[in-house]
Amino acid sequence: MSRPVTLFSGQWADLPFDELCGKAKSFGYDGLEIACWGGHLDLKKAALDSSYVEERKQTLAKHGLKTWALGTHLIGQCVGDLWDRRLDGFAPPALAGQPEKIREWAVEYMKYAPLAAKNMGVKVTTGFMGSPVWKYWYSFPQTSEEMIDGAFREIVQLWTPIFDEYDKYGIKFALEVHPTEIAYDYYTAERLLKEFDFRPALGFNFDPSHLIWQGVTPHVFLRDFAKHVYHVHMKDAAVTLDGKAGILGSHIAFGDTRRGWNFRSLGHGGVDFENIIRELNAAGYEGPLSVEWEDSGMEREYGAREACEFVRKIDFAPSGVAFDAALKSD
Repeated sequence: MSRPVTLFSGQWADLPFDELCGKAKSFGYDGLEIACWGGHLDLKKAALDSSYVEERKQTLAKHGLKTWALGTHLIGQCVGDLWDRRLDGFAPPALAGQPEKIREWAVEYMKYAPLAAKNMGVKVTTGFMGSPVWKYWYSFPQTSEEMIDGAFREIVQLWTPIFDEYDKYGIKFALEVHPTEIAYDYYTAERLLKEFDFRPALGFNFDPSHLIWQGVTPHVFLRDFAKHVYHVHMKDAAVTLDGKAGILGSHIAFGDTRRGWNFRSLGHGGVDFENIIRELNAAGYEGPLSVEWEDSGMEREYGAREACEFVRKIDFAPSGVAFDAALKSD
């Protein structure tokens, strides 16, 4: 199959952009999904400074890479989240401890995102939206229906002006359905689309790793939301419930083998990627398959290289003929 295989740079933000490009090429990738943090891409500069854009493009080209999407996860989280001190790490240090200023900054930069995407020659930005009620997901003290309704209204109010900018530049926003987001599973994703009246600017970055441990079958989600999937993450996870650990994680760090589930390098978890490829083929998806490499139990360069090989092997083309067509008599 000719779908490009890319590496999401978010988990490699400790490396300079040029160095990561060289590594990604050596691992076998066609390009990067460029994260807008860690010095890999500044949204404001990419929106307003043509020389900055040209420098990023030249660096990619030097290594024989392309880009099909920008990742805006950390900034987007600051738009819709209910502030606590963890958000300070996603915003400029000068804004630490100032919830309204952090949100203002995030909204401003997310409005730069579609112009930055256009300048970089891509049609999609992936990311998060945050949630005013994620912290209340377990209903004790009781989370009322009014609180949930109000949270969806708040998200619509916050993101509508941002999506107006996306419409202006012809760019799509692909929300990664993910715990801590306003849409974190099947039914919340369905509701989010309805709350925005199925606005074309808003779709999904399909990532099976965040669904499988919740008990949601990833390829079923993909089948039902196929026309709203604008980007795909290739990422695995393993559920290892042993009678002691639960799916809530027990406040045990990722990678610890006592956890009830962990992210795994591709092919080392429980995600059924064959059925995912079949659903992508049925939907006619031709965009990138972007490896978001997260496995605290494996050396990352080994894992990133192996993951690229895994995706190329599993990404088979659909059949051009019916298997029984040759059985027909004249």
